[in-house]
Amino acid sequence: MSKHILTRGHGRALSRHHKIAAAGVAALGAAAIGFSAVPSSASTTTTSEVAAPTAKVAYSTEPIKNVKAGITGPEAGAGLKIEKIEARFEAKKEAAARAAAEKKAAAAAAKRKAEEARRAEQAASRAAERAKMRAEAKKAAPKSYSNTLDGWIRESLAIMKKHGIPGSYEGIHRNIMRESSGNPKAINLWDINARNGIPSKGLLQVIPPTFEAYHVPGTSWNIYDPVANITAACNYAADRYGTMDNVDSAY
Repeated sequence: MSKHILTRGHGRALSRHHKIAAAGVAALGAAAIGFSAVPSSASTTTTSEVAAPTAKVAYSTEPIKNVKAGITGPEAGAGLKIEKIEARFEAKKEAAARAAAEKKAAAAAAKRKAEEARRAEQAASRAAERAKMRAEAKKAAPKSYSNTLDGWIRESLAIMKKHGIPGSYEGIHRNIMRESSGNPKAINLWDINARNGIPSKGLLQVIPPTFEAYHVPGTSWNIYDPVANITAACNYAADRYGTMDNVDSAY
């Protein structure tokens, strides 16, 4: 039973194969008959048609003008995106460079301003110190007076003020003009004092004993010294008359 089934299947398979082979043989045979049926002139014609010369193609080395290459499609969009990104990057880079330059310039300006302020402060401090030194030197240095009658009286008044001796410029000047006419070397050689050997001397005609008794510290011991003579005479007048301003005659 089983053998019969296998034999039948095998028989069917061979039949199909044979059919295919037969069809192929038939096709080949038909082709052979067709070729053999064509006349020799036709064969020649066919050959000549196949062997016809190919037309020549002309080439040129000149560049093609007014033609622009471009990319279209997705690639073009990607290229534009890259260009935009690069442009933004360059813009940010330039902005950062400008910001850095501005920051550097601002820092330099601030530094210059601080330096100028420091120098101005130092100059002001030096000026103040110099002014202080000048004031102290002026205060410490004795005031200078002219070597004239006016200067002698004014210097005597300054010394008298320190020692609390009263007197005025007008009172001193008036008595000097009456006693010596303003001559610091004046000497009286005819009055009673002269006869007694102690003549009156100087601007206010002070005798030596009186000068020595009423001499004011800080002045010269020379009786002919104008300032020393005025100061000693005013000291004597203050003790005897209250002030030189009260003297109107020989005293």
